[in-house]
Amino acid sequence: MKRADRRRRAPSWRRRGPLRTRLALSVTAAVALVAVVVCVTAFFVVRDALYWQLDLNLTQSARLAAQRHPDEVPGTLAGECRFLAAPACAEVVPADPDRDPPAPGLLPVAPAARQVAAGTRAPYFSNITVDGHPARMLTTDYAQGRALQVALRSDSVEGGTREATWWLVLTAVAGVLLAAVLGRWVSRTGLAPVTRLTAMAERIAATRDPRHRIELPPPGREDEITRLAGSFNTMLGELEQSVTAQRRLVADASHELRTPLTALRTNAELLARADRLTTAQRERAAAALGRQLREVTGLVNDLIELARDEEPTPLVEQVRLDLLVRHCAEAARAHWPAVEFRVETAEAVVPGVPARLSRLVGNLLDNAAKFSPPGLPVEVELTAREGGAPELTVRDHGPGIAPEDLPYVFDRFYRAGTARALPGSGLGLAMARQIARAHAAELTAQPAPGGGALLRLTFRPPRTPTGPRGGGRSPRS
Repeated sequence: MKRADRRRRAPSWRRRGPLRTRLALSVTAAVALVAVVVCVTAFFVVRDALYWQLDLNLTQSARLAAQRHPDEVPGTLAGECRFLAAPACAEVVPADPDRDPPAPGLLPVAPAARQVAAGTRAPYFSNITVDGHPARMLTTDYAQGRALQVALRSDSVEGGTREATWWLVLTAVAGVLLAAVLGRWVSRTGLAPVTRLTAMAERIAATRDPRHRIELPPPGREDEITRLAGSFNTMLGELEQSVTAQRRLVADASHELRTPLTALRTNAELLARADRLTTAQRERAAAALGRQLREVTGLVNDLIELARDEEPTPLVEQVRLDLLVRHCAEAARAHWPAVEFRVETAEAVVPGVPARLSRLVGNLLDNAAKFSPPGLPVEVELTAREGGAPELTVRDHGPGIAPEDLPYVFDRFYRAGTARALPGSGLGLAMARQIARAHAAELTAQPAPGGGALLRLTFRPPRTPTGPRGGGRSPRS
């Protein structure tokens, strides 16, 4: 019962068969249908052409008979249809059956012939049998109250039609067989690139190695399959970069976590022997343990934040960026009491997640405060560029960014030589850039004129006029 249910629940694509078979059958059916339609059309064309020639002869024979015998009584005029090479036989049919001659005629007389003789019906052609032989007959008007019937043997037409039928049937059969061969060839050649794509995907799935690439044809021979292969190679490149970044993140995270975890274990083991320590030693060990716990917790939280690529859509709202920057500056003053923050803002509204934008601005302020020397301020300025695009700049007066460190300042766990002795894990700016890109903004770093570093956060121009829609929400304290 379970096997039967499993067969009934099989996917539709499996029940329909492989794509190559379906494509071959489709091409075969299409070409075969065309071949059959052409052969059937040719049959009717040949048959009509043969009968048209015979009808033309009958018309000419009827005209000659009417000219030679302009006013004959009902009865046979001339000819016999019993012989294939005999001339056309003709007879006169009266409208009134009572005027028929005593001897029966050679040709059958139908009620329609009486109507033609009476003038109530137009002339017509018909197929008859004379002495067991097929014949073609024309019934046309002759004189007042009389009709003329002219007939010719149609053996040649019947034979030609049968011969054409056999040849056309053979042609249709050959066309169907050729269609089957062409369908198989088209399916094999047309789906060959797809087969290579499938094999490559299966190889990557089996080896879990995204470094493989599909070989593309030389330029000038591109088609839809080539474009698909190029897109597949691009996807593999993105996948390789993602896997490489993930492995590097795991390796860097494990390296960064190893030192604080070792210190945590050492302090925990030291506190486990608290009876052997003095009160001052226990307090120092407990303080170091708490500080290291906070560092590990912050590092893990930063890693969790970095693992998220995009912002949750339901949390996006119109944020008053100027109020959020001032709120973050107040928090930074509380965290860095020895650093002066000079803040200048203009009213600006951007769509985003308030908590994430607060984390972005907070990371920029913390990074500037960490490198700011005593007595020199951190300058924060929010302006509106041309088109209404908000731009936030954070500048410190510290040692600045060395040219060799500038390309890597936003990399995860990267720390310049001047920052290795300072607290932090090297994730702050990496997280800031990720949050900025998730909010359609661009974060750049450059040396500041006169010394120090300048971080610039530029948002896209708003699609609606600047200002909160329905009242912007200010960040919560």
